[in-house]
Amino acid sequence: MLLNIVRLRYADPPTFLDTTQVIAGYSVSKSVSGGFYAYPATAVGNYLFGTGTMTAGESPTFTYQPVTGQQYAENIVRPISPTVIMPLSLGGLPIDTLLRLTAQSIDGLSNVRGIGAGPFGGGSVRFYLLLHDLRQLQIAGAMTIRITTDAPPPPTDDSAKKNGSKSETANGQEHSYLVLSSTSDSNLLSIQGEVRRLLHLDPHAEEAEIVYGPYPKHPGQIAILTRSMLAMLTQLAYEVEVPEEDIKVGRTPPTIGQVGIENRPEVVIHSSHKAPERRYAAVEYNDMWFWIDEKDFQSKLAFTMVQVLSALAATNHTGGAVVTIPAG
Repeated sequence: MLLNIVRLRYADPPTFLDTTQVIAGYSVSKSVSGGFYAYPATAVGNYLFGTGTMTAGESPTFTYQPVTGQQYAENIVRPISPTVIMPLSLGGLPIDTLLRLTAQSIDGLSNVRGIGAGPFGGGSVRFYLLLHDLRQLQIAGAMTIRITTDAPPPPTDDSAKKNGSKSETANGQEHSYLVLSSTSDSNLLSIQGEVRRLLHLDPHAEEAEIVYGPYPKHPGQIAILTRSMLAMLTQLAYEVEVPEEDIKVGRTPPTIGQVGIENRPEVVIHSSHKAPERRYAAVEYNDMWFWIDEKDFQSKLAFTMVQVLSALAATNHTGGAVVTIPAG
């Protein structure tokens, strides 16, 4: 995963692999030998002798298959549905980190983009203010995500009536809702009011359906334009710390800066000509080392979330990996 991020930064094609077979091979061998010499054939102190040896080995074999064709389109290029992403926050994952990684825009508030969007990636300060507020509410328990298979109520806005539009969702499909929980804390109430304002919700709304798209189709909805895995990795790639010489000679564009209240990339990836001594993950690419610091918890958490999202995005699989362990 880290190598793919670095390769994208230098405009090299990424490679995605599926593990199709794992063969675990183990071997253990023992040998013991001994003997004795009878006096007077040898000295008195050498009556007995013995030797013993033991060796153990492990030689697993992994078989990989490149992700191509329809599987590539489904797993790598297709955006991940908000109904798949948002429940991750229920497990305690920071919602601001989750949305920084996966959302390109929320109700028209834009996250930073990759190449061609300027030195700050075209991001909106209000996007990061929204994520900051949502995180504060999440920490205080004043916000949650509700998942249901019930069909949402039909739109009641005048424009929907004039156009004769109908709800495009049906029973049996999962729907996600952002729920602003009741609280008596004046500070949390103020933050909830700011969230409603940024999301163009009714000042008294307690929940809103989360839908996919750049803008909501009906009042009371929150539209999240999500990213694909490829777009997510590309964004991380343009935040990688690279040598200034590579930028000057044109091997890669300048690193995208942070917007507004943010002061660091979600995943901080360092670079150096020397192999790092303290690393969580590291790869060597074109005589340069790129790594994530072992003591950078925020980067480690975000990088782990990327791997979880990669697994969730894999909606089209080949047969599961076959694990073979010799016995006997």
